[in-house]
Amino acid sequence: MARTAVFLDLDRTLLRGPSGPALGAALQAAGLVTRSLPGQGLLYKIYDVYGETAPSMLLARQGPRVAKGLARSAVQAAARPAADTLLGLVAPFAPPLLDEHRREGRLLVLATTTPYDLIAPFAEALGLDDVIATRYGVDADGTYDGTITGPFVWGMGKLAAVRQWAADRGVDVAASWAYSDSVYDVPLLGAVAHPTVVNPDPRLLLVAAARRWPVLHLDVPPGVPKLLGVEPQQVAQLFARPELVPYARFDISGVENIPSEGPAIVCGNHRSYFDATVMSLVLAKRGRPARFLGKKEVFDAPLVGALARAFGGIRVERASGSDEPLREAAAALQAGEVVTLMPQGTIPRGRAFFDPVLKGRWGAARLAALTGAPVIPLGLWGTERVWPRSSRLPNVLNVANPPLVTARVGRAVELAHDDPEADTQRIMSAIVDLLPAAARVRRDPSPEELLRTFPPGYRGDPEAEDTRRPGTD
Repeated sequence: MARTAVFLDLDRTLLRGPSGPALGAALQAAGLVTRSLPGQGLLYKIYDVYGETAPSMLLARQGPRVAKGLARSAVQAAARPAADTLLGLVAPFAPPLLDEHRREGRLLVLATTTPYDLIAPFAEALGLDDVIATRYGVDADGTYDGTITGPFVWGMGKLAAVRQWAADRGVDVAASWAYSDSVYDVPLLGAVAHPTVVNPDPRLLLVAAARRWPVLHLDVPPGVPKLLGVEPQQVAQLFARPELVPYARFDISGVENIPSEGPAIVCGNHRSYFDATVMSLVLAKRGRPARFLGKKEVFDAPLVGALARAFGGIRVERASGSDEPLREAAAALQAGEVVTLMPQGTIPRGRAFFDPVLKGRWGAARLAALTGAPVIPLGLWGTERVWPRSSRLPNVLNVANPPLVTARVGRAVELAHDDPEADTQRIMSAIVDLLPAAARVRRDPSPEELLRTFPPGYRGDPEAEDTRRPGTD
């Protein structure tokens, strides 16, 4: 049985942008290139936004002439430090995708127009199996002769190069995978069984829609779409402003404790269905999209579920024992994302709602131990006055005397990472420390207060709600 392979484009596919600037800088640093080609900077900017164009490929075709007379060994030496720079440009969700294909035993092959000698060290550093790239002719003295050996690996030339490579190695192209951002790679994408367009240029997006090819963006979690480089949550954050929620007043502080970049686990307490809105306001104030863990009932709803996934949600099936949500959240954290969750799992009911000691499940602690990401506590108070558990909708008519909602973001919790139960207690204690003094005093609620903690039509045993399920589920 023939083997299969995964053919990966480079610029705007594996990388977040073009490789040209990094490679050009490496050649200049090595003294091999003394000046840039006319219009090169503008072409890179256009390429970064719109993808490959005929002018950019015309520039690439001039590469052999520019390189004529350069020692191949010197270019190869300059490419090695450039590989480290390019590794830093790899799209954050590309490595998990590559790992998935590796586990299935598929060959990972870089297929790019970029000259072979410049890009081979990067492919090796990324752990790819082989490289299909444009190769420059070399004279007997080891210098480039100004020609191209074999096809110019672009458009139909890329497909021809892939087919020749596959024939030499017994790989079945028709049963393989391909990933690309460029409409000029339609020949290759159409030749494989599993084409995927990544961060597509406008023309490829139309082709993908017509042919029903899947669309993927490797700088955001799977399932999150983008349009013109913007994801839905970023658009929503433009409207996540307290003044646009007139039925509540907000006192938000401590947002500077959320890192401006890099991974973070933001953990809040759960008092109301309005908590998610307040957390969104907090993160919008910090200017960071976040991936949230939510119960499966939300994601299984026909329209709401699709929206939740588009906004970066991670489906959690409570008490299932599955580690899949943790793996998905860990991948987001390793990609430098913010993950939000509420360790209590659900809004406490009955007297448990008024318990000054918050109890949580172990998810946040396990994620922190797995990824090393800091856990940022968030204390929410007053959200139940806007949307009590007993109501199906928030009280949006209370604009004359809206209730006050407070959100306090604390500093990262110091965790030991050796005992999830102990770390969970540290996280929950840190959240309690951010709440008003009234939250830390045990009291007997009135019957009316108790009723507001139950959902409409509740028929269970109120006394059974006093004991929370253990954190291990």
